Amino acid sequence: RLLGRGSACINTGGEKVYPEEVELALRAHPDVFDAVVVGVPDTKWGEMVIALLQANDGQELDVDELRTHCRGSLAGYKVPKQMIVLDSLERSPAGKADYKRLREIAAGKVTTS
Repeated sequence: RLLGRGSACINTGGEKVYPEEVELALRAHPDVFDAVVVGVPDTKWGEMVIALLQANDGQELDVDELRTHCRGSLAGYKVPKQMIVLDSLERSPAGKADYKRLREIAAGKVTTS
């Protein structure tokens, strides 16, 4: 029996990344209010792990600090390659994220290395 967002599993370089695990690590940071993790196509790795973040009121997010924070609890391949800070992730009244829209935002803002 599959629970959660199993279909949203990200395959990066042959490794499986479950978005919920990365989101929990990001939300554990005191400056992060909300986080959604998606995979976007990547020619080298298949998919790239991208985090869309919303800061707590009055906070600014330091992406380098967040990466260091994530490395404390996640394997290196699970740490988001890019982090996009938005004013709001605009969840539904039931608390659900619009993953299709957020994936489109991520794909439009990703820079390739």
